[in-house]
Amino acid sequence: MSADNPLQMLQNVLKELPQTSGVYEFFDSHQRLLYIGKAKNLRKRVQNYFKQSPQFAPSSNLSPRVYKMIQETQYLRYLLTNSEQDALILENSLIKQLKPKYNILLRDDKTYPYIYYNPNEDFPRFDITRKILHQKHIRYFGPYTIGAKEILDSLYEFFPLVQKKACLHSQKSCLFYQIKRCPAPCEQKITKEEYATHFKKALQALQKPSIIIQLLTSKMQQLAQSLRFEEAQKIKERINKIKYIKHYSQIDIAKSENIDIAHIWKDNGHIILMWLYMRNGKIVSHSHEIFKDKMFDEEEIFKQSIINRFSQPMPITPTEILLPRAIADKELLQNYLKEHCQKDIKIHSPTQSSKKKLLELCMLNAKENLKIHLQESINTRDIAYKIQELFNLQDIPYRIECFDTSHFQKQSPVGAMVVFEDNNFIKKDYRHYKLEGLNEYAQMREMLTRRCLDFKNNPPPDLWLLDGGIGQINIAQELIKHYGANTDILAISKEKLDSKAHRSKGASKDILWDISHKPYALQPTDLRLQFFQRIRDEAHRFAISYHRKKKRKEDINLKLLEIKGLGQQKLKALLAYFGTFDAIAQASTEELTNIVGQKIAQQIKDYCLHSQAI
Repeated sequence: MSADNPLQMLQNVLKELPQTSGVYEFFDSHQRLLYIGKAKNLRKRVQNYFKQSPQFAPSSNLSPRVYKMIQETQYLRYLLTNSEQDALILENSLIKQLKPKYNILLRDDKTYPYIYYNPNEDFPRFDITRKILHQKHIRYFGPYTIGAKEILDSLYEFFPLVQKKACLHSQKSCLFYQIKRCPAPCEQKITKEEYATHFKKALQALQKPSIIIQLLTSKMQQLAQSLRFEEAQKIKERINKIKYIKHYSQIDIAKSENIDIAHIWKDNGHIILMWLYMRNGKIVSHSHEIFKDKMFDEEEIFKQSIINRFSQPMPITPTEILLPRAIADKELLQNYLKEHCQKDIKIHSPTQSSKKKLLELCMLNAKENLKIHLQESINTRDIAYKIQELFNLQDIPYRIECFDTSHFQKQSPVGAMVVFEDNNFIKKDYRHYKLEGLNEYAQMREMLTRRCLDFKNNPPPDLWLLDGGIGQINIAQELIKHYGANTDILAISKEKLDSKAHRSKGASKDILWDISHKPYALQPTDLRLQFFQRIRDEAHRFAISYHRKKKRKEDINLKLLEIKGLGQQKLKALLAYFGTFDAIAQASTEELTNIVGQKIAQQIKDYCLHSQAI
């Protein structure tokens, strides 16, 4: 092998690797990132991937997945760290930013909300937090992976509690007292002892969601009997979310323990990572993440998930994490947890006792959730396979981010990003961008650059789909290369009829483009084209709705001020109760009547309904 041969260069680098902790990166012949790993001893760890004789090649004792990775490896880079724990943190951060081909990429690292109150207050009230509050004696409930807001809204709707923080500092009763939602401690209309009775009942409902469900069901039935079906439907949606919490709150195996339980299940080319959260001896919620099975190592999945989940302090931390198998980095992870949570958290793999039953329960839920997921997404997966084959993509495009730009009469340009994953639009991950570029190319560059800068917090997807053509493809390709991410890129340009974009579903002959600038003129009936059109149209809708919503809000604000009889005090009362002009617009006539009287309420409702129709 010559000196400039990549394999010879790689072999030389291996000999010079330092024997200190750090992070290593494997690249293929096209300088694409394959894998990121951490090591206590870089030289020892990396050299274990290779054998030196009779010729330089991948080690024979590697797993099939790792063997294939090393076969593709042509270049190596590394970063030194002060300790193995620093290497662990850096490895996780780089994986999220760069999305290497052979690393597992977990996205479920959000901080879940908790409901809390301060029992030392004279008139305590409930609120939501995602972080530890720097006050003594705070009591937390959660985490709630779903339904926290629905529970909080229900508590304030059915129990006479202090509704707003500001009420505690007021000296005069407000609208909430008039509609019998607050007992007005601000005017001493209730004693601490009487209020404590109300609060105790609300606390019982918080701890036993079936109480809230019963109250909501009764209200839903009353609304339906009054033919107020839209409002009844909203109550039904709230009930469904709280039923999710009720279902898990009935499970009670351990006693007064805070435990997080994780399990993995594989089926039909997919993996699910399932978490159950036990607080005070009851399983209060669960979360899961599903991804393509590329023969990922289970240890790596558990390791990254633990690092993600506990990267920030949380109001209630478990005393123990249960895993179905022992992991090599157990001690390292426990040290990481102690440093980040300021608490000893044991990682354990029980083989007997009730804790083993918790793992079995977690496994059963993993199997069931993956089964449901596979049944729901079978058609989308078939299309995704065909898309990968047609465009020769690196990965099957399970997660797609689509970008579109829009402007209002060539002013105030905005961008939109929508996210599609597993046959669903993930609306919580949608983003709007206020842009400054003077043309569509500058605007696309600005938007994509801002997205790249957020890779650390929100990892890159499998595929970027751009509303545009070759120009947008070139911009995206340049940025992806600059930021070192592994993301495929496609563009879709609208068919032009008489110089206008044509969006007729089932008839549009839009063109798809890949990074080689090759056009794909698929038939309008082609499911692959329709798949991308559906995503593109959602991005377009989301972009232009930003302008429409902004204009409609401004119009409603002005018209409300113009309504005869709606003075400043009544407007303040409306905002104090509903919070925003949008909420006023969505309120029922009955709710508005309680505050401003029937005549003005009807005027407001008539105008808002007319605005929505337009």
